[in-house]
Amino acid sequence: MLRDHPRMTALHLDCQCGRTIEAPDLDALSDTFLVHVREVHTDWPYPDRAVRNYAEATQRLTGGSERLDEVGEVEIHPVTEDRLEDWARFFDHDGFVGSPEWAACYCTEPHLLNPMAPGERADQSGQENRAAMLGLLRSGRSFGYLAYVDGRAAGWANASKRSDYALFRTADATSDSDVIGLSCFVVAPPYRRHGLAGKLLDRVISDAPQRAVAWIEAYPFVSFRPDDGRNFRGSRSLYDARGFDAVEERDRYVVMRRPA
Repeated sequence: MLRDHPRMTALHLDCQCGRTIEAPDLDALSDTFLVHVREVHTDWPYPDRAVRNYAEATQRLTGGSERLDEVGEVEIHPVTEDRLEDWARFFDHDGFVGSPEWAACYCTEPHLLNPMAPGERADQSGQENRAAMLGLLRSGRSFGYLAYVDGRAAGWANASKRSDYALFRTADATSDSDVIGLSCFVVAPPYRRHGLAGKLLDRVISDAPQRAVAWIEAYPFVSFRPDDGRNFRGSRSLYDARGFDAVEERDRYVVMRRPA
């Protein structure tokens, strides 16, 4: 059901075109939104699954959207088994408030997106990606840190080894296992521009010697992205300030590296 003005209903989604999509449950909302997109937004290039993921994300992203003027003490912790619930809650509700188009990834992209085999990645739902990433974290094939503010998870950094990525892995397995790759930062909107990414990066650097690696790599985009939510690989200046050197420029990003 499409209406020009919202009314009380089980679920509703406000499209950027000004229409409100209403439905009694999540499946129906996704179906109705997909029909709307295909009929009205004919220039959108997104596959059906991405459109459904967007609709689903609008219903679960319930965290704050306004940046706080001040934040409390920041603590950084590795995501171990006892912090998986915090990690999931952060991605379910907080990390991508205002950007539902990104919310279905759950940081699986660097692990699953293989540029050498573009048709290999399955068309997965957000819940499938969520389950996949939790499995990677439990098995040790993904590793990262949560930044907490006043006991609440407020930011994340993926600092897995390069051997555990599909996106950045090379043909040299020995070399890949000797490198930490910083693939992603996510900071919830209320905590942006309070230095959380820097604190996360500092912890990655300080912990690197005990992870038995020789190098730490980062992959900031070539073009500056001013939107905090989209500049998810970190700015080049973030790495310049911590002794990273640019070693290779690729199509979209620069490979930066420093000793562990």
